[in-house]
Amino acid sequence: MSVHKKIQKMTAPKIRARKGAEPLVCLTAYTTPMARNLDDTVDLLLVGDSLGMVVYGLDSTLGVTLDMMIAHGAAVVRGAQQACVIVDLPFGSYQESPEQAFRNAARVMAETGADGVKLEGGAEMAETVAFLSQRGIPVMGHVGLMPQSVNTAGGFRSHGKDFAEGERIRQDAWAVADAGAFSLVIEGTVEPLAREITEMVPVPTIGIGASPACDGQILVVDDMLGSFTDFQPKFVKRYAHLADDIHAAAEAYADDVRSRKFPTAEHCFGAVRAVRVVGE
Repeated sequence: MSVHKKIQKMTAPKIRARKGAEPLVCLTAYTTPMARNLDDTVDLLLVGDSLGMVVYGLDSTLGVTLDMMIAHGAAVVRGAQQACVIVDLPFGSYQESPEQAFRNAARVMAETGADGVKLEGGAEMAETVAFLSQRGIPVMGHVGLMPQSVNTAGGFRSHGKDFAEGERIRQDAWAVADAGAFSLVIEGTVEPLAREITEMVPVPTIGIGASPACDGQILVVDDMLGSFTDFQPKFVKRYAHLADDIHAAAEAYADDVRSRKFPTAEHCFGAVRAVRVVGE
């Protein structure tokens, strides 16, 4: 466990104030137990729509619903006392208009108790970011590789390799930050571009497959822990291999059940003597 202890609740304004200071530690979380395990170590917990793939086995994030995000967001908030909790707005819940975005973001805030929301998009979403921010909803932006736009972006790939695409991402980052976002996720971009954007915008950048120069880093917790093994993105470093541990534990349990080593009397209520098993 980290020796770094936070005394007060981390909020969106405090995250914004960390620009250029100690790097921000961010991870995803989808459940109360995971939030409790991470709360005293991280600065920010993101209830990401990545739960569609990690928890529900979907092929992409596009099938994630607002109700799913609210249920998991509320669960994470119940387990987080110190970390700032941000909830993703899922595909289709905010792109139509600023008013639609506000209705759904307000519902997320009211029903989960989260500290803010995250939405994907660049210059085209700046009006929405401003609309939400001016009405009391902290917004985390997201530029570069945007999983909700994967079908129009040509699949999962690195972004910013050519000048035109790099310039568009620069403009997107600036537009979202200028509109009032308190921080900005940069995903799947070439390193020099992410470094340049970090130096350019006045809010903290959170990198994932971006640059060590970003003001913070985030990973999907199941990738970091090695419990999700369908694939491993290039930018993921695994700090554990829980899938192997889970499989080994399940095998040991199965062996004990089949050999009648579990349960024993100590695991039974009201047992006063050795339990006789059928067939003895």
